[in-house]
Amino acid sequence: MESAHSVSVVRAAEHALMARLPEGALMRRAATGLAGHCARLLPRVYGANVVLLVGGGDNGGDALYAGASLAARGAAVRALLAGNGVHEGGAAALRAAGGRIHRFTDATADDTDLFDADLIVDGLVGIGGRGGLREPHSALALLAENSPAPVVAVDLPSGVDADTGEVGGTAVRADVTVTFGTRKPGLFVDPGAELAGRVVFVDIGLDPELSGATAVRPQAVDVAALLPRLEAASDKYRRGVLDVRAGSDQYRGAAVLCVGGALRTGVGMVRYGGAQEAVDQVLARWPEAVASVHDPQSTTDLAPGRVAAVVIGPGRGTHPSNADELRAVLESDRPVLIDADGLTLLSGSGGSPLADAVRERDAHTLLTPHAGELARLLGAERADVEARRTEHAARAAEDFGCTVLLKGSTTVIAQPGLPFAVNPTGTPLLATAGTGDVLSGAVGALLAAGLPAYEAAMCGAYLHGRAAHLARDGAPISASDLLDALPLAVKETLRAA
Repeated sequence: MESAHSVSVVRAAEHALMARLPEGALMRRAATGLAGHCARLLPRVYGANVVLLVGGGDNGGDALYAGASLAARGAAVRALLAGNGVHEGGAAALRAAGGRIHRFTDATADDTDLFDADLIVDGLVGIGGRGGLREPHSALALLAENSPAPVVAVDLPSGVDADTGEVGGTAVRADVTVTFGTRKPGLFVDPGAELAGRVVFVDIGLDPELSGATAVRPQAVDVAALLPRLEAASDKYRRGVLDVRAGSDQYRGAAVLCVGGALRTGVGMVRYGGAQEAVDQVLARWPEAVASVHDPQSTTDLAPGRVAAVVIGPGRGTHPSNADELRAVLESDRPVLIDADGLTLLSGSGGSPLADAVRERDAHTLLTPHAGELARLLGAERADVEARRTEHAARAAEDFGCTVLLKGSTTVIAQPGLPFAVNPTGTPLLATAGTGDVLSGAVGALLAAGLPAYEAAMCGAYLHGRAAHLARDGAPISASDLLDALPLAVKETLRAA
C-alpha cells in the first residue's frame, strides 16, 4: 500500500529526524536521490545542458545540490533564481562544481533561457506552497512548459497544493516528480496528479518518524489480499447474494449492466427486481439471475431471503415511490450501495427523512457519486468538487456517517476515521455511459461477499479500472466490454498475492 502524509506530518517528521543528523544531511540525501534520477533521464550526463528553476526555500536547495552533483560529472548546469532568496549552501556547492547562477525576473523572460536545455529541474516552491504561482515563478513555469526538454519536479510540481492536489492558478507541468521521505496526497489526486507525471520515490529515512497516513493508494498485492477466495466449502450463499434494484422501463440497460458487473466479479447469486421490460432483458442476458417483476409504485417489500447486500439507484427513477423503496432498503440491516437516481433522491431530501435514514444506519452504507451528484448532495459547485476532491468526499462521508466513493479522473474513497483511498487504475477509457452501473454491481458483489464498504469500494474501483485497460488493450471501450474483462482483472490481480 502506497501511503501519503500531510505537510504538517512531514514537517514534524523532518524536524525529529534532523535533530539526530548532522546539519544539512537530510537535504544531501534528497539531493543525491534527485541527481540520480535526473542522470537517468539524460542520454549522458557529461556535456548535458541542465537548467535549474530555483526558489528561495529548501526545494531550491535540493535542486542546487543536485545540480552541483551533475556539474561535477561534466554537465553544464545553470540556475535561474526566482525571487530574492537563495539557499546559500546549495548555491556555493553549485558554483564550486562549475555551475552558473543568475537571477531571473518576469521582465527578463526569454524562451531561449530554457529552449536549449536537455533537462529542466523545478525547485521553485516546496510543499508549503499554497495557491497559484506568482511572478516571476509563474513566468518560469510557462517557459518550462513550452520547452521541449523534460521537466523534473522536486518533491512535487510547484503550484500544486501538497495536501489536496488543488491548483489555484499557474503551476509547473512535470514529466517526472521525485518525491522524498513519503508521498504527498496532492500527488495522488487530480489536478495535481496529472501535473506530476511519473512519480518516483526517494527514501531519506523519514518513515520511522511518520505518524498516520493521510491517504493510501492500493497496489495489486493489497487488493489481492482482500478479495474473497473460493474454498472447498463455498456455495452460492457463502459467496454472497446481492439484491439489485436498478433499471426501469426507461433505463433497462442499467439493470443489465449492474447485474452483469456483480456476476462477473464473482457474486454467488443476484436477485433482481424491476419492471417487466427490465426483467425480460436481464434474464435474456443473464439467465442465471433470479429475477422477478417488482414495481416500486406498488410495493416496498424487500423479500430479502438470504440477501447479503443491496445495490439501489442506477436507472431506477426518482418517482415518490422510488423514494419509498429507498427508505425501505435503508431501514434494513443489510449493507447498501446507493448510486445515480438513489443519490438524486438523497440530495432532494435535505435534512430529513432519507438523509437521516442514512445517518442512522448501523449497517455499512456506500454512496458512489460522480462530481455533479456529490455537488448536489452537498449544495456545492461541481467545479469546486473537482478542484478539491478529497475535501468534498470527506465532508460527505462525515455528513452522512458512511463511506463515499467519488468517481472521476481520480476516484477517491472516504470514510470517517480512515485515510482516504485513491484508486491507481483509473483511466479516461471509463468516461462513457454505463460504466458506473457496472462499478455498482462489482462493488455490490464484494459487499455481498462480506467486505466492509471501504475495502469493497477500494477493491471494486481497482478491478473496474484494470478491466477497462484489459478489455480492448487500451482501445476505446463501451460499458458492456467491461463485463468480459472483469474476470480477467480478478485473475490478474489474484496472481499478485
